[in-house]
Amino acid sequence: MARSDLLIDLVDAERVGDKARFRSLVEAVIAEERAKSHHLVADRLAELLTTSGVEHRPPRDATAGAVGDLLHEIVPQRRLAELTLDPAVRSSIDELVEEHHRSELLRSHNLEPRHRVLLAGPPGNGKTTLAEAIAAETMLPFYVARYEGLVSSYLGESANRLDSAFEFARTRRCVLFFDEFDTIAKERADEHETGEIKRVVSTLLLQIDRLPSHVIVVCATNHSELLDRAAWRRFQLRLSLGAPSRTVATDFLASTAKRLGGELGLAPRTIADRLKGGSFAELEQFALDVRRRYILGLPDADLTRIAKDKIAQWQSQAHS
Repeated sequence: MARSDLLIDLVDAERVGDKARFRSLVEAVIAEERAKSHHLVADRLAELLTTSGVEHRPPRDATAGAVGDLLHEIVPQRRLAELTLDPAVRSSIDELVEEHHRSELLRSHNLEPRHRVLLAGPPGNGKTTLAEAIAAETMLPFYVARYEGLVSSYLGESANRLDSAFEFARTRRCVLFFDEFDTIAKERADEHETGEIKRVVSTLLLQIDRLPSHVIVVCATNHSELLDRAAWRRFQLRLSLGAPSRTVATDFLASTAKRLGGELGLAPRTIADRLKGGSFAELEQFALDVRRRYILGLPDADLTRIAKDKIAQWQSQAHS
């Protein structure tokens, strides 16, 4: 059980309606339970804390409104256990999460947890979902960079906005996510890029260097070849998320069918063979399409026929 003083403070915070204090106390209880290796209790508390009242509660960080046009806070919905990952990628992410759960131990030995992650690979293979899962597992707020707010047409304004976003992130424990990182971290040696873009890249890389280890920055790119060469060395973890192999696709389809509460008309291995080369997103969309058509066609729906029709549609679109 958690310390009696924590429980007393927890009840008192709820009694007076101090939601911020209540949350911080629950986080303290979670930390204590993890320290005792009571991981099931800690995970359940963390899940309740991050998903309860999502649609009706105010933002978890009341000061986030000041940078609302630069960073968008998202409540993580996906957990690492739900994802189908390459074993090497999963091992690396498990290590990262452990380092942040046990950061005090590392610091007692003058070491810091790794906190700069680059995810590369074709679209639809889970880069954004993995970033969200990292936030869920580390129990940290998840902030997504908004390029429409960060990038300005006015000279010097983009660099100033980047400074503001990073200044906000540095003052709190969080996961900071840059999707399509090549959009803002382009190769500065490209003669077609303007001086303004080069200044933005320089500012961005400097700010990433300055981030403390309690801020996990995750950057994702579909075109790693477009990144500035100096960007690569900023990242302590560089992970590749490619399209699933036949075996991985089969496992993913089986778990997706289970999550959706029904079969997909054909064996997962058969579907994986027919949709060879499909991304995780395409495989998931296929499964959702099959289940939709089946449910809407009840009581006379032919699940196998629906699956075959959807495979034919997918193959036709893939070759068009």
